[in-house]
Amino acid sequence: MGLKERIDNGDAVLAVAGLGYVGLPLVVEMAKAGHRVLGIDVDRSKVDAVNAGQSYIPDVPSEEMAPLVEAGLIEAFDDFSVVADADAVAICVPTPLNDMKEPDTSYMESAARAIAEYAHPQMLVTLESTTYPGTTEEIIKPILESSGLVVGTDIFLSFSPERVDPGNPVYQTRNTPKVVGGVTPACTEHAVALYGRYVDTVVPVSSTRAAEMTKLLENTFRGVNIALANELLMLCDRMGINLWEVIEAAKTKPFGFMPFYPGPGLGGHCIPIDPFYLSWKAKEFDFRTEFIDLSGRINENMPYYVIMRLMDAMNRHRKPLAGSRVLMVGVAYKSDIDDMRESPAIRIAELLLEKEAEIVYHDPYVERFSINGSDVERVDLTPESVAAADVVLVVTAHKVVNYDLLARHASLVFDTRNALSALDGENVVRL
Repeated sequence: MGLKERIDNGDAVLAVAGLGYVGLPLVVEMAKAGHRVLGIDVDRSKVDAVNAGQSYIPDVPSEEMAPLVEAGLIEAFDDFSVVADADAVAICVPTPLNDMKEPDTSYMESAARAIAEYAHPQMLVTLESTTYPGTTEEIIKPILESSGLVVGTDIFLSFSPERVDPGNPVYQTRNTPKVVGGVTPACTEHAVALYGRYVDTVVPVSSTRAAEMTKLLENTFRGVNIALANELLMLCDRMGINLWEVIEAAKTKPFGFMPFYPGPGLGGHCIPIDPFYLSWKAKEFDFRTEFIDLSGRINENMPYYVIMRLMDAMNRHRKPLAGSRVLMVGVAYKSDIDDMRESPAIRIAELLLEKEAEIVYHDPYVERFSINGSDVERVDLTPESVAAADVVLVVTAHKVVNYDLLARHASLVFDTRNALSALDGENVVRL
């Protein structure tokens, strides 16, 4: 029986390398479609949690995953030898930047080498980790073919960018369209068949490079437009115009406008990082992505702008930043999740400490917040804790936070997210 037939009739055994924000939701959807799924992660604590039916990802409820584990459809391992039993493997490992903002492909390469060791004919390998155009064919393909198998004939290889939006209550793995591009038409055909088993809409493109560029376009689009909003925020501050009001007015236009909002900086694994993949790759073609680079600099400078504006607000209230107690409200990179990856709160906290401020924080989702190896004190939001702060700095606008409490009891609130838009007062200052 060929791979395509095993996929179509639901007999294919699937594997996912990397059980994080991308991999674990994928595992669950595959299992819900009736496939036996082998999860792989080098972090033993994740493996043990999955095998116990306990989810550590907010978007994957334990009560949804546990029955699939009990039914034998999901099992996790901390080594790649189980790949020998799999018909298809999805690579969902991190793709960070190094200190020079160059792509670090070491995790992908390590996973690909481990898969190649156990690869066999009639197997599909799909890379989902976000990366620069050309990665699948230039890095993953040679590693897989080192096993003696030929991509497109013996083994199939594709790229399908992850589109996970942590905390999104509407769009998750199943109902978010999946872009797929294979090294060869046969690779694309097999990948489309597989994703069609557990994703509502599959969008095939002509190549892995087109699929890789699709993800970078999506997040570069967001990064550039957020940079525009941030730059206009700084201009409107000088002009005495409320940009938040302007955006609300502009978005009443039913065509030709999409709202993007300013803020204290970018967070998450995608938007702050993905454009740099493209900038780095462009140099190979003697091309400078000046527009993208400029937007990156604007967004990276926002924590510094926040500190400057915070100091101005405190000066008007006759308070120096040095020695003041700053209560940071919300430190996750976006609202209503616990994800700290690339959170602007980290750089803001570092700058506050450099200015000799005393910082504490409140975040209902983040139990531990460390800066330079030292834990920041976590406090509950009470009238007493709010009043004890010289300034309350809203960095992330979690919906469950009682902003009325902040407005009533804080001597000064500096709001970087417009979370207190309905609670304006002399003690509330908006970014």
